[in-house]
Amino acid sequence: MSASDTATARRTAFVFAGGGSFGAIQVGMLQSLAAHGIGADMVVGSSVGALNGAFYASDPTVKGVERLADIWRGLKRQDVFPMTWRTMLGFLWRRDFLITHDGVRRLIDDHIPFRRLEEAPLPVHVVTTDIITGDSVVFSEGPTSEAIVASTAIPGAFSPIRYKNYYLADGAISSNTPIRVAVAKGARRLIVLPTGHACANDAPPVGAVANALHALTLLIARQLVNELENLGPEIEYYVVPPLCPLVGSPYDFSRTADHIDRAIRGTDAWLAQNGLEKREIPHELRPHDH
Repeated sequence: MSASDTATARRTAFVFAGGGSFGAIQVGMLQSLAAHGIGADMVVGSSVGALNGAFYASDPTVKGVERLADIWRGLKRQDVFPMTWRTMLGFLWRRDFLITHDGVRRLIDDHIPFRRLEEAPLPVHVVTTDIITGDSVVFSEGPTSEAIVASTAIPGAFSPIRYKNYYLADGAISSNTPIRVAVAKGARRLIVLPTGHACANDAPPVGAVANALHALTLLIARQLVNELENLGPEIEYYVVPPLCPLVGSPYDFSRTADHIDRAIRGTDAWLAQNGLEKREIPHELRPHDH
């Protein structure tokens, strides 16, 4: 096998799951990976993972990830899910969505420097869902903001994004953790960054959007396990363990700093225990309780 063949065989993708405010956990994972000199050749992301993945691709360095952490530490729920009387009245009048896309779009425009995906320093693949057919629609080029806004458009909370002949919504519907997309794009080594789910809550989150996001995180964990179990032996995969126990809601941004700090420590420990040599599914992703 030539050197170029070896490089192709080992092409590494960071695969970012969805998970609302639990996306902060991925930021802590990234800080640890970057500090240990671990990078990727491409990023594949769905939902909030598309936002984190695109930012990482813009500056895949220790300083770049530190800037991403600073952004997350300053986020409030209203920055991402702007709920106002105007939006509530709009929902009652039109009955189609609760929240505008303004918050997510502002985050993209303010913090991701490339306006088109193909301009990113690392290849970026953003997964969305065709809300009519249920199929995954993957963007590797085209407007950055449209792709990411579509990938984060939770049905019922946000309206679908009309793009060309598609009505696009949250990528988590069709591809919660877009493992198969990464493989289809040529990756043979996957480092998966899940957000996990609130496994230690005593009761469901309060509110419609909070419950919808909580349900999505449960679905993400189950589908991730299924997809990993069905990967062929030719694909290397390593899953950074998510936080456990984890409480709260993926609609709540008040625990962001704690999530980042815990994820740094957890990923440091995982790497020290040779996590990048073990092709296994963390127990934190399987059904369990506390």
